[in-house]
Amino acid sequence: MFKPSKLHHSICQNNASGTIPEYFGLLCWNVYKNNQKHPRFQDFLRKEVEKREIDFLLFQEAAFHDAHTFELPRFSYDAAANLEVKGSFFGVLTASRIDSRNARAYLSEAKESLLGPHKSLLLSEFAFKNGEPLLIFNIHAINFRENSRYIKELERFFTLVEGYEGAMVIAGDFNSWNNRRMAKLQQFAQRLSLSTALFKEEKKIKSFMGKHLDFVFYRGLKLEEACVLEGQRFSDHNPLYVRFRKQGREEAI
Repeated sequence: MFKPSKLHHSICQNNASGTIPEYFGLLCWNVYKNNQKHPRFQDFLRKEVEKREIDFLLFQEAAFHDAHTFELPRFSYDAAANLEVKGSFFGVLTASRIDSRNARAYLSEAKESLLGPHKSLLLSEFAFKNGEPLLIFNIHAINFRENSRYIKELERFFTLVEGYEGAMVIAGDFNSWNNRRMAKLQQFAQRLSLSTALFKEEKKIKSFMGKHLDFVFYRGLKLEEACVLEGQRFSDHNPLYVRFRKQGREEAI
């Protein structure tokens, strides 16, 4: 039921850049299907992108159509659909000012419930000016299932990137709302040598049962800034903004 007829969606803009700048901004946000529904969403997003020089936008629960370009004209996007309703697709979407060199879309093996949808995730690869890669993993983890299924899905997702040794960002809505889920998520982060972006406005991060749901993990990068923005009631989640600098080889030693 509702399974998408097409999993991977991609729209390219001719004026996208070929490489990532040394300093770059990234925004991660579960937009609750409001990116094409709310009349003020595009204006809010445009102002934040210009103000903070954002290069990457990672959405969960985004709405998109194959014939529809992204809300911002300089951004291309790849998306992984987990749901299709009356010709509209929903899922995770990674938009960027930089051309993606390789993007791969996946569905969870399990559904949210007997009649619910699968969850989707997207792996996108980009390059710095010196040719070194950056892998961005946009994830919306399964929610309304038992802990054992949640852990099994996380295992499957993270094995997709275990062999990758370069710079990486893994971000999204992890639905990590109990102790077992949170412990397993942190275990995976340690296994992949990931750091966790910490936000001083942590009370603004979407939580359930006292546990945060949204995270930005990273490695091979220097975190320059991290803050939680006010989502203007477009969603029940607030956007997470981070600014990174490419880490030099001498810093990684």
